[in-house]
Amino acid sequence: MLNPKDKTDFTKLHKRLRRNVGQAIADFNMIEDGDKVMVCLSGGKDSYTLLDILMSLQKSAPINFELIAVNLDQKQPGFPEAILPNYLTSIEVPFEIIEEDTYSIVKDKTPEGKTTCGLCSRLRRGIIYGWAKRNGINKIALGHHRDDIIETLFLNMFFGGKLKSMPPKLNSDNGQHIVIRPLAYAKEKDIAQYAKIKEFPIIPCNLCGSQENLQRQNIKMMLQDWDRKYPGRIEAIFKSITNVAPSHLADTELFDFVNLKQVSTDEELLFDSPEFKSAKIGTDNSQNLNIVNLN
Repeated sequence: MLNPKDKTDFTKLHKRLRRNVGQAIADFNMIEDGDKVMVCLSGGKDSYTLLDILMSLQKSAPINFELIAVNLDQKQPGFPEAILPNYLTSIEVPFEIIEEDTYSIVKDKTPEGKTTCGLCSRLRRGIIYGWAKRNGINKIALGHHRDDIIETLFLNMFFGGKLKSMPPKLNSDNGQHIVIRPLAYAKEKDIAQYAKIKEFPIIPCNLCGSQENLQRQNIKMMLQDWDRKYPGRIEAIFKSITNVAPSHLADTELFDFVNLKQVSTDEELLFDSPEFKSAKIGTDNSQNLNIVNLN
């Protein structure tokens, strides 16, 4: 039981997350009337929070949409199979547990010492997309948050040579699914606090989340250090992702630099005109520049 102060703090946190998610949904038109939304539930804090907030919004939204929680049981050794079904049953949400042994495939195909994340992600994505198509799902909701988006930006810059991140909404590679990230505006520290208070039954990932020295963890530590030393920097970085000026980068496929020509504006033509050049320009006693009437 929360004391009055903690209860007030939690209420503010809940409202903030609802506002973050609601704003992202509105800004990117993520969910529409009649949608059938699959919430991909991994057992981590992010996906639990996503499901919880979407269920909260569903009750008061001016549109009707369905939610179904879907978990992929990858047959990891020691995976607590009962936790998610028990939890999802307790909150009375439709759900499906898909059982596929991707664990054995990943361990067999990944060289010792190499990260399993890439292959695991591709296998998981293929299975999820296939299930969605067979069951009439038209939106797939993932639990990536603002910090994930920023981390991915730096990962692609540092190690991929690309200015690229995770879009809040996109078409899948095969063009058959709309993938949405309703937590795109939510901070990871807010999600962590929310999950702790709600006491979600967190399931750790033994395939990728527990691997040490991954580049994403290094990026995360870099950003956390910046956040401590330079308050507001993380917010500015995220804002830059939403405020792109293609003409001020250097991608020739994104902007037509080759055919860029000089264009004289009306203002430039005015200053080049004989009338302007012959006009008398002086300064008053306050040193303010006065341009005489050209009419």
